[in-house]
Amino acid sequence: MSRTQEAIASAEAHSAHNYHPLPVVVASAEGAWMTDVEGRRYLDMLAGYSALNFGHGNRRLIDAAKAQLERVTLTSRAFHHDRFAEFCERLADFCGMEMVLPMNTGAEAVETAVKTARKWGYRVKGVPDGTAKIIVAADNFHGRTTTIVSFSTDPEARADHGPYTPGFEIVPYGDLAAMDAAMTENTVAVLLEPIQGEAGVLVPPAGYLPAVRELTRRRNVLFVADEIQSGLGRTGRSFACEHEGVVPDMYLLGKALGGGVVPVSAVVSSAEVLGVHRPGEHGSTFGGNPLACAVALEVLAMLGTGEYQQRAAELGDHLHQELGLMVGGGAVERVRGRGLWAGVDIVPSLGSGREISERLMDRGVLVKDTHGSTIRIAPPLVISKEDLDWGLEQLRQVLR
Repeated sequence: MSRTQEAIASAEAHSAHNYHPLPVVVASAEGAWMTDVEGRRYLDMLAGYSALNFGHGNRRLIDAAKAQLERVTLTSRAFHHDRFAEFCERLADFCGMEMVLPMNTGAEAVETAVKTARKWGYRVKGVPDGTAKIIVAADNFHGRTTTIVSFSTDPEARADHGPYTPGFEIVPYGDLAAMDAAMTENTVAVLLEPIQGEAGVLVPPAGYLPAVRELTRRRNVLFVADEIQSGLGRTGRSFACEHEGVVPDMYLLGKALGGGVVPVSAVVSSAEVLGVHRPGEHGSTFGGNPLACAVALEVLAMLGTGEYQQRAAELGDHLHQELGLMVGGGAVERVRGRGLWAGVDIVPSLGSGREISERLMDRGVLVKDTHGSTIRIAPPLVISKEDLDWGLEQLRQVLR
């Protein structure tokens, strides 16, 4: 067997089959390129689902991590450490908010938001105990914990994990009338992805997010924006909500916040909302650890220049222009997205999304499929225009 086959066979024998990765075994990476155990190079057009917005092995982030590794990596939240206050202050300021509750993974941030919204509903809004409702959108992807899959409409994510957590109302994405109808006096929050990533990079109808913002404000309901995948530069703005001038009550951040180096997530909101938490009611041993704070502070410094947002906007315009030219030629049915993020619906007769991804892999480009014949394109924001064009040319060749 080849080194690739040996590694995959060993993984298949000793790891649970919760993922179906492409048959490539990465050994090293730099910028927008990865090299496998055989020495073959691949252009990364997925960027770890936006966790690698700043590319592989970004020197600034690696140096920040190394410097912190030499000092202290973990104290637990039983003690203060000297990076925590600065991280919380900088992140709150970056978001235009007041307080931060740091966690590790995106799913933890979503779980924290659910708990926070319910607690706010009982302690601030005055909802009767045990009756809080949160409205979510169909085809959402917010993670895979037991509570989160309870409000998923994806059969693969949901099946065989019951009994499911109550307290959620599911409405069609983009349907304001349905959301309005679902809202009651016991509704404490609306939880939405400003762009639905796993569903195929679905952008809501123009005006939808501002209308949700107005509806939630009028009904005294929290608007929670899950920007874990769409935020921190991916769409050409710091937050996808910015494209429609919307400021939610709560941001959920993750993925790119850790720079592809360490898992970092956070809930960012007002003092009124996050102030409902009291010591001992919620926590995380690793949440807000010194290493995570050091890396995230460097991420915020990089985003503070605006360079990455501008790069995503400019290269994103080019990406969507080139993908748009492929629509209607018998190979691509639709293209959606914003910035350096696109969902591409391939004509089903040409192959499933998995098959298209495997053919691209054979040509040195790594993307990932989602439902049916859809592939997602989300390269690191540091990708060069030349490399992006080369990757798009490989897609054209695959579709011929």
